[in-house]
Amino acid sequence: MNYKRFIVYQGTIVMASSIIFPFYILMLRNVGNSYSQFGWAYGLFALTAAICYPLIGKIADKAGDQVLLSVYSWGMALLLLVFPLANEIWHVYLLQIFMGVLGAVQKNSEKTVLARHVLKESAGKEIGNYHIWTSIAAAAAVIATGYLVDFFTISSIFYIASALFAWSGFSIMKKDKPLPELQA
Repeated sequence: MNYKRFIVYQGTIVMASSIIFPFYILMLRNVGNSYSQFGWAYGLFALTAAICYPLIGKIADKAGDQVLLSVYSWGMALLLLVFPLANEIWHVYLLQIFMGVLGAVQKNSEKTVLARHVLKESAGKEIGNYHIWTSIAAAAAVIATGYLVDFFTISSIFYIASALFAWSGFSIMKKDKPLPELQA
């Protein structure tokens, strides 16, 4: 995986995440009947991610970042297909636990790719440039989704985001073309 493909991948998953997460809160509120349930849903996500980080860190060094990023993408694509079907709070809790595992995979892998690809001397500048593109993708997705929700249902944005996650899983697994050998 080259660094440019990683930035495109991250821009895509940030865009897909940004499509659902601001509006995802509305869906969660419709399933539960209290803010404490909402708190539990997010708490389960964060707690699951925290518990998974050490194991995922070990797996990252053995399996590789590219594999883990594709697992994240395809896992999220599948989960987002199920989310609109959640109509009980325990469904949401279970989905949040799975999302916590996947979120830990993504955050850990993102940071290991950055650590492996940026130069130590210019890490701040390179990471700043990386965040420009992911932030622009996020902002564009949130703004566009506001319009999409006006025309479609909340469920439809989960399907759109699922398609983006699935595409990102395929894009990150593409093999890099070998550089041509120089003739002496």
